[in-house]
Parts: sequence; structure tokens; C-alpha cells
Amino acid sequence: MTSDPIPINYCIRCGQRLDEQEAFGRLRPVCPDCGYIHFEDPKVAVGVLVEKDGQVLLVRRVNVPGQGKWTLPAGFIDAGEDPRAAAARECLEETGLRIRVGELIDVLHAREHPRGASIFIIYRGEITGGKIQAKDDVDAVRFYPPDDLPPLAFATTVEILQRWQSGS
Repeated sequence: MTSDPIPINYCIRCGQRLDEQEAFGRLRPVCPDCGYIHFEDPKVAVGVLVEKDGQVLLVRRVNVPGQGKWTLPAGFIDAGEDPRAAAARECLEETGLRIRVGELIDVLHAREHPRGASIFIIYRGEITGGKIQAKDDVDAVRFYPPDDLPPLAFATTVEILQRWQSGS
């Protein structure tokens, strides 16, 4: 599922109301006064697939969308932040677990709702310390076996976990 971008109505440089004009191959918000062209930058999120004893680490969301459903530990990358550092930070913030970020699993197109990420980077993670506990924007953390997964929040989570279940 894709969503339309949140509209921008005023120029971030001069405050003038923007017009929609053809620019660089598509309609974009353009300032009639200073010529500023607004390009929507993609939001980028990162997540980790952490396994222990043949089970996968999942977190239950407290926020909409997907409230009450489960997903991989994940979140947005801050501007200037290394994606691997962001993956480790998000896992610690949500689960209390420190991880070593391992191999890149995939980079997916992931715009599933208006405030969501356009790009989702997923790594493998290995626990190196910490104490498992629900923190930040989750209310439960648990390991699940491949044949007994809970209701999942996002299509990207489903895709990654289907690959995990099949051993690929």
C-alpha cells in the first residue's frame, strides 16, 4: 500500500504560497517568487531480525498504525545517523537488548501509511547484552517460534518473517 505525501503549501525559504508545476519530470510544489522546488525526501527506517534458540524477537506496538500487533524491533534513522547504529539504538530502545548488527538482509520499499518510512533497511542482529524489557513505544517483547507467530503489523514484517520461516 502506498500513501500520498503530506502536502506542503508554503515555501520554506520565503513563505510564499506554492504552485504545483512540472519540474524534473513530475508535478511538484514550486515557489512562484524565489523558484524553490520542493522534493519530498524519503523517510528511512531500519529494523533487526534477532534470533535466539530458533525463535525470532518481536515487539508489540502501542501506537497507530498497527497498535496491538507485532513487528520486528525497528524505527526511523535520524539525519546523519549510520543505519547500523540506528538499528542497534532502536533495538535497545524498544527491547532493552544490546545487539551486534550483522549482515544486511534487504532494503525494501515500505511506504505503508502516511507517516511511515519509504525505505526499510533490515539487518540480522545478535544479542550481546542487556535485559529484555518492553520500552519506548512497545508494551511487550517476546521470542516466537516460526510456526506460532502473532498478528503482525506491517507487510514488510510479514515478508521478512516469511523468508525467515523458509530459511532464506
